[in-house]
Amino acid sequence: MKSDRIKFPPGFWAGLQQSGIAPHDIARKAWLPLTIITEPAAVTAAQYFRIWQAYSDLVGDTAIGIIKLVTDFETTQYPPTVLATYHARDYRDALNRMARYKQLCPPESMRITEEGERCTIELEWMRSEQPGPPVLVGTTLAFLLELGRRGTGQPLTARSVEFSHSMGDVKTLEAYFGCPIRIGATDNRLTLHRRDLDRPFISYNNELLEILTPVLDRSLDEQRSRSIPEMVKWILKRSLTGGHLNIRAVARELGMSDRTLQRRLTDEGTTFKQLLTQARHEQAREYLADPKLDIKEVAFLIGYEDQNSFYRAFRLWEGDTPSNWRSEYLGANQPS
Repeated sequence: MKSDRIKFPPGFWAGLQQSGIAPHDIARKAWLPLTIITEPAAVTAAQYFRIWQAYSDLVGDTAIGIIKLVTDFETTQYPPTVLATYHARDYRDALNRMARYKQLCPPESMRITEEGERCTIELEWMRSEQPGPPVLVGTTLAFLLELGRRGTGQPLTARSVEFSHSMGDVKTLEAYFGCPIRIGATDNRLTLHRRDLDRPFISYNNELLEILTPVLDRSLDEQRSRSIPEMVKWILKRSLTGGHLNIRAVARELGMSDRTLQRRLTDEGTTFKQLLTQARHEQAREYLADPKLDIKEVAFLIGYEDQNSFYRAFRLWEGDTPSNWRSEYLGANQPS
């Protein structure tokens, strides 16, 4: 269960290499292991933001970094979620697919509104405290226009672009988007000419879509079926030994504020404390089922500093001591 974590497609690092930035330099600057480049690892939202910030720092100017990455990135390096948009029927179909499949690649999401002659795309963030680094915001919006240009084969321009933070050389961005850029807006927003949405994609490939769409939809359904309490419990089980068991640390991993997480758990009829107790109980049973672990180790592995506290808690859960429970369990599960 890894929907709280973000996976970089292998093509991401190749794209950085093409734009003249060594992936190793980015990993070092972001304080991440170099194996992240060679092995398909997943990162937390905080680590994801650090990678983008490191890229921005190494490029020097945010605007130049955005344009380089978006235009140098080859379509052959696109991950399946993006291929399903590049091979869409028309620009509208592509944007709607992008908004749908963005849910598989947090932490940002898109809201599309069509009104009059405008189509407005607004970026929203799972992390309620802050949006991502400016270079990530800019690259996400610039890529949506690049997608339209590559798909239609036309030099499309935007009507307007708004950013909440400074984006470096604004003239460079205005030349790319073909419209005025507003800095210091309340939201990050790309506004397109609505008429462009009807333009067919020359890259349309129905056969490929028939293969990709069911797979991506299935992944989306699986991700949605994981409830917030399940995800919290999964993170807790992973962190019991490390002792990072406060709600703030777990909320950060899920890309939300602790207040938002508290509210979501209340809506689901549970609390952080109840989930921590359940996580400890379930892990205790799992560890006690392994005769190689002694009971002192089990207590430590589920986050108890002394054995007596563990004994008291286990008696409350099971009405028995850990050693009696283990003897009964192992006796009942002897191979016949």
